[in-house]
Amino acid sequence: SYSQNYSAIDSIVLKYPDFGNTTKLAERIKIDFTSEHDKARAIYSWIALNLEYYLETFLNPRDKKSFSAKEDADWAKKKQLNDASTTQKAFRSRKAVCEGFANLYAHLAALTGLKCQVVTGDSKVDLPDIGRRNYLSNHAWNTVQVDGKWILIDVTWGQGSYDFKRKVLVRKFTPIYFDMEPKYFNAKHYPEAAMYKGNTGNKNEFLNGPLIYNEFIKEKCEILMPFSGVINANEGDKITFKIKNVSKIDDLYYRDKKEEKVKIENIKEENWILEFQITYNRKQGRFITLYLFNEGFASFKVVPKTI
Repeated sequence: SYSQNYSAIDSIVLKYPDFGNTTKLAERIKIDFTSEHDKARAIYSWIALNLEYYLETFLNPRDKKSFSAKEDADWAKKKQLNDASTTQKAFRSRKAVCEGFANLYAHLAALTGLKCQVVTGDSKVDLPDIGRRNYLSNHAWNTVQVDGKWILIDVTWGQGSYDFKRKVLVRKFTPIYFDMEPKYFNAKHYPEAAMYKGNTGNKNEFLNGPLIYNEFIKEKCEILMPFSGVINANEGDKITFKIKNVSKIDDLYYRDKKEEKVKIENIKEENWILEFQITYNRKQGRFITLYLFNEGFASFKVVPKTI
């Protein structure tokens, strides 16, 4: 049911039968795959292909469980029991939100001998996320050690995404969220814990950055101009863009409020850097979303210049 081309690992996992428990699934993965990379990818593929995002819980989130305990050890134990419950529920029901996806990944990783951690923090998925001032703890993902290197994984987004315009869940196996380059991963994820931030611990830079989409990441693009996802412009101003790894022969455009295509202007290309302009029209709204070959590419927020 997916148009995505699978790797050899994905093709093997696709043929797996139903397993009664996580131990049996992990044993099968260990039989079929020996390297750390292949086991990590097999777990990602199995979860992304078999679990569905629990949309009802996403749209009507429950309050997060808080644990009251006098001693740190008691708190850790309660959290561990809650995580184990979330993990097994996700495996049995084949439905979960990000916490269930991430906990199940970590659980299967441990059963197959991989070192893995669950990371919680902020994520950018929708237009209002561009330039918002408040930090949210709204997502969970994983980091797993493969051949001595910690790689980044978001298996929740590996199974598909939520279309905010149409308000529907789009099931689509998306392999790019396995071992994604940190610069792209960190443009969409901001961890709570300092230990996971590396050299990307600038919260304002994260919040004010543009919203990038899968097509942008697949094409390994880079925005050289504007310098922020929040653009200061007034009616009639020409906004200059410079994007690396896009060509003038590519079908790059944006849409007006009627969802009609609007061509970019004053196009120049040199050394795989495309320079172009967009004339800002207030009637088109406060967001500019670029599209590449009919897929979302990158979005920016426009705020009026102050005099």
